[in-house]
Amino acid sequence: MKPLQHPIIFLEEKIHRKNNQLLIKFDYDETLISLIRSIQGTSWSKSLKAWYILNTKDNLNIILKLFEKITTVDFSKIGKSAPFKRNLTEEQKQLLNQFYLFLKGKRYSQSTIQTYTFFIADFINFHTKTPLAELTNRAVELFIETVFMERNYSVSSQRQFISALKIFTVFCPQTKIHNLSLERPKKSRMLPSVLSQEEVLRIIQLTKNLKHRAIIVLLYSSGLRIGEVTNLLLKNIDILRRQIKVEKGKGRKDRFVVLATSYLPLLQNYLTTFKPALYFIEGPTGKKYSESSIRKFLFKSVQKAGISKKVTPHTLRHSYATHLLENGVGLRHIQELLGHAKPETTMIYTHVAKKDLLDIQSPLDTILLDLNKNDKREQKFLLSGNIDL
Repeated sequence: MKPLQHPIIFLEEKIHRKNNQLLIKFDYDETLISLIRSIQGTSWSKSLKAWYILNTKDNLNIILKLFEKITTVDFSKIGKSAPFKRNLTEEQKQLLNQFYLFLKGKRYSQSTIQTYTFFIADFINFHTKTPLAELTNRAVELFIETVFMERNYSVSSQRQFISALKIFTVFCPQTKIHNLSLERPKKSRMLPSVLSQEEVLRIIQLTKNLKHRAIIVLLYSSGLRIGEVTNLLLKNIDILRRQIKVEKGKGRKDRFVVLATSYLPLLQNYLTTFKPALYFIEGPTGKKYSESSIRKFLFKSVQKAGISKKVTPHTLRHSYATHLLENGVGLRHIQELLGHAKPETTMIYTHVAKKDLLDIQSPLDTILLDLNKNDKREQKFLLSGNIDL
């Protein structure tokens, strides 16, 4: 047995960021961290407190080979996080391939196609001995009760599975699953994390790398999604009109967003220095810049700024929308700028905007104000006075 000079690495499977991920966990070790970072596609999750990468056979082999002479890799939980392992027949595999092509033909995003195919593959595998024509709503409930509960999937994942299943029953109508009777669980209503304007400026100031700063400022100043930034073509940046055309955003919709005037000097500096050819930001080989790289350097900038909040590229988008609302921009305009299909989605920012909340006076302040007005002769009552330590 090899002596352990470095901590044991534990591998697990989990749905994270809408994909099946391979979690990589170990006690803090600079050598292991350096090696993990060398693997293309790895990212750090603050919420999971683990590194992660897409759960594929190739990625698993890369990890095992990279660390085989360095430390022990415990992959005993791989394939055991669920109460079953996939053991699909050739006929089932062909069906899933056809479903994949069906989704592709419907022009769903690659992320949605992968997620839906993953969930349907698990569902079919769970009922592998049941013919498609005999699958009922109870089969769906049993799958959720068993798999989703044991895997501790989120409500969001369960909603995605139901959406995938609704499309699958259109693709494969011979099942006895009735779409109309399937209800998605209510989505948890969580308010977005928002930065103050001062925190945004501090993050920008402490990002010294020119390319990194240009990306962070664009994410905030135009309210773009991270995928919209990595897919942004140079030809769609109109400096004269101060506009950016977002092509095929979420829901395959095009829209225009504002290019901040104050951003133009930084943008010109970046373009002159790096000379990108096709995309606004490009990797070393001229291909699209990776989203994981953006998350990594933003995380470092947030740490330098001394901000304890969980900050992601999407937090900058939330902050952009909230600050617009606080500055008096109407919800309809914000909806257009963000590319939201429904106004209800945009209205969540009314719950985090401080503009109107600051006008509301606490009843405690009212009581103390009346007390001090009615008896000016006596010493004013102070909340911080006469405290026993």
